[in-house]
Amino acid sequence: MIIPIVGAVIVTVLLAIVIVKFIPKKLHPLVSIVLIGAAVFMGWKIYTSIMEPINFNIEKKKRYAKVIDQLKVIRDAENAYKRVNGKYIANADSLVQFIDTAKFAITQSRDTVITVKESGLDLEKEIRVVDTIGYEPVINSFQNRNYKNLLDVPGTNVKFTLGTAIVEKVAGLKAPTFEAKVKKSVILEGMNPHLIRQEEETIQGDEVRGEHISVGSLEEVKDSGNWPPFYDENKKGSNNE
Repeated sequence: MIIPIVGAVIVTVLLAIVIVKFIPKKLHPLVSIVLIGAAVFMGWKIYTSIMEPINFNIEKKKRYAKVIDQLKVIRDAENAYKRVNGKYIANADSLVQFIDTAKFAITQSRDTVITVKESGLDLEKEIRVVDTIGYEPVINSFQNRNYKNLLDVPGTNVKFTLGTAIVEKVAGLKAPTFEAKVKKSVILEGMNPHLIRQEEETIQGDEVRGEHISVGSLEEVKDSGNWPPFYDENKKGSNNE
């Protein structure tokens, strides 16, 4: 966008030279005012063309940070559910109810010796025993976090897409997976459409890659997000999490 504007400035300067040569002197003041106005306009266009991507990136990161924080809540809720139930769940209402009512078992491992019979003989054998020594409410891990509106995408009227699946981790071994995601275009609604399209095509660098912001995967076993470490470091530094 800058190149056409610079070209227009050059054309304006050349036009000014031509006008000075062929326009009567009595009209020079008027022409000068027009040319100054055109130069100011071109200068303003150059400035805005430079600043628009900068301001876009600043606002984008603010919006992304809020969305990523909520995706972390979804991830932690899913992992808590799996810890208790051995699987993930795609129903947000059930997940919220789980956080409100469920408890984690607090366990303690200890080694003990038991007597077993082998070939008619009493033999002592050491085994590890896991004892449940108490319970902790799951909700304790979600204090001051927006789990009640779990799937609401911050700053929009849209909800995250949440799904679960079973994938074969290795031959014969299957594992549950989950994924929550939202399109970048939803988060960036109202901003420059051209810059939004560029953002959706991002595939490299220290940026969120692809057209979605997501956590987890329906195709592989993982619970990480597709955002760069920058967003985790900022949160850790500001909130000491």
